[in-house]
Amino acid sequence: MIMMRQAFFVFLVILAFTVQAETDDGSRPNKAATVIQLDINGAIGPAITDYISRNLDKAAEEGAICVLFRMDTPGGLDTSMRDIIKKIIASPVPVVSYVAPGGARAASAGTYILYASHVAAMAPGTNLGAATPVQMLGPDDFDDEKEDKDAKGTKKEEPGISNPMATKAVNDAVAYIRGLAQMRGRNADWAEQAVRIAASIPAEEALAKRVIDLVAADQADLLKQLHGRKVNVLGQERILQTDGAVIRKIDLDWRGELLSVITNPNIAYLLMLIGIYGLIFEFSNPGAIVPGTIGGICLLLALFAFQLLPINYAGMALILLGIALMVAEAFVPSVGILGFGGLLAFIVGSVILIDTDQPGFGINPAIIGAVALSSAAFFILALGLLFKSRQAPVVSGREELIGATGVALEDFTDRGMIRIHSEIWQVRSDSPISKKQRVTVTGLDGLTLLISPIKEEYK
Repeated sequence: MIMMRQAFFVFLVILAFTVQAETDDGSRPNKAATVIQLDINGAIGPAITDYISRNLDKAAEEGAICVLFRMDTPGGLDTSMRDIIKKIIASPVPVVSYVAPGGARAASAGTYILYASHVAAMAPGTNLGAATPVQMLGPDDFDDEKEDKDAKGTKKEEPGISNPMATKAVNDAVAYIRGLAQMRGRNADWAEQAVRIAASIPAEEALAKRVIDLVAADQADLLKQLHGRKVNVLGQERILQTDGAVIRKIDLDWRGELLSVITNPNIAYLLMLIGIYGLIFEFSNPGAIVPGTIGGICLLLALFAFQLLPINYAGMALILLGIALMVAEAFVPSVGILGFGGLLAFIVGSVILIDTDQPGFGINPAIIGAVALSSAAFFILALGLLFKSRQAPVVSGREELIGATGVALEDFTDRGMIRIHSEIWQVRSDSPISKKQRVTVTGLDGLTLLISPIKEEYK
């Protein structure tokens, strides 16, 4: 009996090792396998970076087979792109970038991310490329033909870039994308063309030129082609087992949605102005509380957004100078010079505030125009009226009594009573006062009025 139990135990141990071995070599599908799907739609910015970074960490903790980036992007910020690529390279979980659905693209920053991924795939009818950095380039930076000489001194013509700073940026981008191509074994020469001459390529041609690894009609087809594929993850070869895997999509959570909203340059710009106006209101009317509270919150949110966005601090300084000059116009007569200068500084600062030409990260000119005109009207008219109202004579309260006239109700030498504004007040005078004599108020001492007599008698 004991022998039978021991034999049964040995059988169970052997069976367990057999199942484990079959699972490890990929001969049997992992029914519990999970593929995490992250969507990269629209411009790549701080919100997308945060979304990808946190969920790559989550995928590693959950032991996911791989992370699937489903991409359709026109590009984005260089800093955000590089942060994402650092996370991909350091990720212990393979990353598969898939440009889909048909008609989607992975332009500019999307091309770099595709090259950095462990597996690059595209759906039919998609394209990638146009990866030239545009932050430092203008329309005049590109020469259709650039003269150069070969080793024999003969002139030759080739496309090029005339701006030295732009050339520096392009060369840096070329070295970066070639390094990614060599790391993943993809076509480095075409990657360089995508940067230098903004080349773009469709899915089928990209597969033929080894720019990508797969062309898949849909995600089911993609998982089928990925199964059994070898990838290098942190220097170790790994076999993807995606047959029968479950795709779990993770959407942006409230944190990502909030970050996406406040890092929109138009929203961040408006938050900054609301914050500044709120603080100006609070300083003009101490104790109002509401303008100061709202202004402080909006300003802090704007500063947080600007920390993540490529801000031109000269533009920020011009905006603040413009607001200061428009405020000065409301208090100092300058025949409009301060107001016009402030408006001009405000507009120029707003235009150059966001230091990038990437699509989706500029401030709408219509918003700049509307805010500039409303700001000028507010500071020049509203604050001007407020200043004038403060200079106008007081018409109510204790201060209004000074300069007012009243009638003595009795004869007195030092202290007595007078009637003023149908009210009876105790007064003090340095001169003798006769009954029914008209007096004028010269000051206040608590609830006692200081008066002086008027020579004419009350009749």
